[in-house]
Formats: sequence, structure tokens, C-alpha cells
Amino acid sequence: MTSTFRTLTVPLDGKAFPGGLPSFLVRDDVLCWTRREAGLAGFGEIARFTATGPDRFLEADIWWRHLVLEAAVTDSVELPGTGPVAFGSFAFSKTSTHESRLIVPEIVVGVRDNQAWLTQLTFDDGRLTEETALAALGRWLSGGPAGATGAEGTTPAPDSAGDASLAAVPGSGGGAVVRPLPLAAGATLHTGSLSEEAWMDAVAAGVAEIRTGALEKLVLARDVVATVPSGVHAADVLRELAARYRECWTYGVDGLVGATPEMLIQVEGRTAQARVLAGTLDRRDAHGEDGPPLDYATRVLAGSEKQRHEHEIAIQSLTRQLAPFSEAMNAHDEPFILELPNVWHLASDVKAELTEVEGHVPTCLALINALHPTAAVCGTPTLVAGELIRKLEHLDRGPYAGPVGWLDAAGNGEWGIALRGAVIESPETVRLYAGCGIVDGSQPQAELAETWAKFRPMLESLGINS
Repeated sequence: MTSTFRTLTVPLDGKAFPGGLPSFLVRDDVLCWTRREAGLAGFGEIARFTATGPDRFLEADIWWRHLVLEAAVTDSVELPGTGPVAFGSFAFSKTSTHESRLIVPEIVVGVRDNQAWLTQLTFDDGRLTEETALAALGRWLSGGPAGATGAEGTTPAPDSAGDASLAAVPGSGGGAVVRPLPLAAGATLHTGSLSEEAWMDAVAAGVAEIRTGALEKLVLARDVVATVPSGVHAADVLRELAARYRECWTYGVDGLVGATPEMLIQVEGRTAQARVLAGTLDRRDAHGEDGPPLDYATRVLAGSEKQRHEHEIAIQSLTRQLAPFSEAMNAHDEPFILELPNVWHLASDVKAELTEVEGHVPTCLALINALHPTAAVCGTPTLVAGELIRKLEHLDRGPYAGPVGWLDAAGNGEWGIALRGAVIESPETVRLYAGCGIVDGSQPQAELAETWAKFRPMLESLGINS
């Protein structure tokens, strides 16, 4: 006999954690999606779905819709991200052996528009109340259940559930604060699948293929492996990323950590939005230049035919794939300059009103199935670029450049592209990934330098000089 999936969502006093959602990034096994002070943090696991292959998105969609179809949901907040929620990450490639996954946590904390909430999710038959939810959160934040990695900066939950509303959240000093990181003692970096020279040869080979007319754009990625003898702690990495890269979406799912500036798709009701990036400039390149740095970025990025061409390919890729699901769509006529601590990007935001397809509004996973991979992370034409990536990279990207984010039972969700990230492979090792868009005018040495600029957020968060 299968127990019923049940959830309870109650308001949470946001004044108890002025640092916002990043205040809850205190465990290495936390599931998270956060930008500025808002987002979701999940603890524990009550259900999991995994899949590989070309149908991984649709299989996950079917599993999730079946799970929530008969769920008993009590939700007094009713915002995107309340009620049943799952966190997920998906492999970049349909040929990857890496398992794509959806994870349903036991406890979710959410912050949005100055409102905070707490959701408890269960298959058990016990009664769900505000007291049980607060007590469960307190247990997770104070070090239990089994397998906990500790909760630095938290206050243990008391025995009395009645006091848990204060004890179950980090103290006011536990917010995300930029602080000088002690350099990781003895940390080392090693090349991954390809040496720098071999990767530059791959870039040159990609440019040669583009010049034959076989494709317009190719995205090539590379990896490096960091060894940190003092240990790699996901919670520390996530807090640093959330504090330093506030305009990005910081994500953590099963050892995949990062802070992406690129939103693949955000769905709220019938409105879908995306942020497309293509065109990158290292902020260090502005050192010694006359005038304000942003003027330099505008001149070099917006004034570059190569960068504008790469950006236009990415925009057309997304809007073309999104159009069949939309009754109206608009995008910026001109890209804007997105300022991040490490780089500038050419960026465009796209907004669409979703239409019914076969009698219902498409789910975010159905949209991802249509959109991924975009030209921003693969190239165009997609099939040609994908085959060339497999030939030249000598790398299984795993979840790198795949969709990462969350979805709820109402069809809402936020899914970024897993960029500026890494996979924690052991207590002391982490594999970092970075990629570049290759077009006709690309220079291998410049593209290599761009990868190092894109590695910088993760290197900084690990306490490694870059």
C-alpha cells in the first residue's frame, strides 16, 4: 500500500534571518537555488527520480506530474515555490552516462518578495502541523538527521517545538557576507581531459569547421581539477558565491555547485522568461584603460561584430524554439551589458506568454525539452555542433551546461544553465568547467584566457588564487 504524498506550507518569520535565503546555506548537503536574498533551500530527501538519454526531461516530467497529481496539499502562502517542490539537475548531453535527477526534499525554506515560508513534505501518515515543520527544520539545521555535515552558524533546535520558530533558523550573524577567504593550504590545480595546448588545438579545429560552412557557432568546454587538502565544503562555496555573485543564481544539487548568470527558462503561471548571454569580456582587461570601465565594456562588446554575431545566434536559437509554445513574445532590441565581478556579458531578456499546446499550458520541463541545448552552450545547427563537441572536447560534461533549478506542482519553476560551476567529486577534489562560444573570428589564445575568467568564481570560492 502506497502512502499519500502530503505537504504543508506555512508562513515563516523572515525577520528571524535578516540575511535572507543565503542564511540557510549551512550544510554541505543543502539543495539550493538563490539570487540576492530570495530563493529556495531544501533539506533531506523523500523521493528521487533519475534518467539518462534523449527523453530524460520528458520522463522526469511524467514522473513529477504523476507524483503530485493526487498529493494532499495544504498551502496558506500560495506563491511560486510553495507546496510540493523538487530540485533538479540534468546532464548536458543526451549521450551522457551521468544521471539526470529530480530530488524531493523533506523540508523547504522559501523567500520571495519579502515573504518567507516553510514547507514540510512527507509520505508518512503522521499529522503535519506548523510545529512539526519547525521542529524538522530545527533538526536539520542543528546537525541531524544522520549524515549531517554540521551547521556552522546555527542554533540547535530546542526540545520544545513551541520555541522552534526562533531556534530553527540561522542567527542574525549567519547571513551571506563577503569576507576575505583564507587561501586553501596546499591547494593544487590540474588539467582535466585536455591540456591547454590540446584545447587550443580543438578551438582552431572548430574555427576551421565553421569556415567550411558546416556550422555558424560552436561552444567548446574544458575542465580543471582542484585538490584542496583542507577539504571542499559545499556550504562554504555556496555562501561565497551567493555573496559575491548576487546577480547570478547560486545553485547546489547533489555536489553540483555554481552561480549561473544565465536563465534558461523561468515559468510563473502562463509567463515564461529567459536571460540569454553570449559575448564575454574579462573585467581585468579594463585595467589601464581610460574612462569608466562600463564605457570600455560597451565599446568592446557592443561594438564588436564578432560578439554581436555570437549574441544574435544565441537569441535566435532560443526564440525560435520557444515560439511554438508562445502566443506573444518580446526581447530586447539591443543587448545590455551585464556586469559581474569577474566578467561583462552581452545579455538579452526574453519574455513570452505561453499558449495551450494540446489542451494545456506546457510545463517547464516540456519547455526545457524543446529549448535545450541552446546555441549559448552548444552551437548552431545544434546537431552538427553536438557531434563536433563530442569529437573535439574529449569530455563528458555531465551536468555542466545542463539545466539546473526547481519546479512546483502548479507548473512554476526556475531553471538556469549550470555554468560557472563545478562538481565536488570527493571530500578533497572538485572538477571545474568553463566554455566559450567559437565563431569565425575566434582566436584560441583569447578563448583560453576567457575560460580562466569564467573559472574565477569557483576558484575564488575555493580560496584558490586565480
